[in-house]
Amino acid sequence: MKVLIVEDFAPLRDSLQQGLREAGYAVDACADGEVGLWHAQQGSYDVIILDLMLPKRDGLSVLKQLRKSGCQACVLILTAKDKSQDKVSGLDLGADDYLVKPFDFPELLARVSALIRRKYEMKSSVLQIADMEIDLTKRIVRRAGQLIDLSGREYALLEYMAMNLGRTVSREDIWQHIYDFNAEIESNVVDVFVGLVRKKIEREGSPKLIHTRRGQGYCMDAAGGVE
Repeated sequence: MKVLIVEDFAPLRDSLQQGLREAGYAVDACADGEVGLWHAQQGSYDVIILDLMLPKRDGLSVLKQLRKSGCQACVLILTAKDKSQDKVSGLDLGADDYLVKPFDFPELLARVSALIRRKYEMKSSVLQIADMEIDLTKRIVRRAGQLIDLSGREYALLEYMAMNLGRTVSREDIWQHIYDFNAEIESNVVDVFVGLVRKKIEREGSPKLIHTRRGQGYCMDAAGGVE
């Protein structure tokens, strides 16, 4: 899953970026409203963490333009303002959640996870696909009861495909959701990661879950597919 942070206070911006990356998210970050708006309109973000008091363009103006342009990313307003009117203004313009500084990082992480579940219409924090279980809150994967050791990037790929269960996702879709904007990657890196994840989650006697759709991409489906 991919997150954009628009926050002008560098220590907070850097700590959020590091913490979210350690949690397995692909993260881009910027320091002013104009750059934040550009990133939001260029990238495929699941959640945008948006400060209100930003240089060049304030957060409410950014939010208004994003919703006007049809941006579907969930927006979490992050600000020192705690007056009811500020909250109402943000929510009226299309924000999905509101968190007042100072805050605990675990709470922000939980809110980001909840927003992503809402975006992908997940009613539970635990996904069950055949005999594989994905705990979206703890970011733990088990198959047939056995814990599967995944790197942060591998988990991000598996989670994205699971949230698009039954739908074919292109290599470009996968790349945009698990890599930062400025990441330098090889042309076949998505295929390599899909192969690594397949090896880790496959179990003898159990159905294959990740299937190749030739010329289209990949699909997670317990029912089977073209290999």
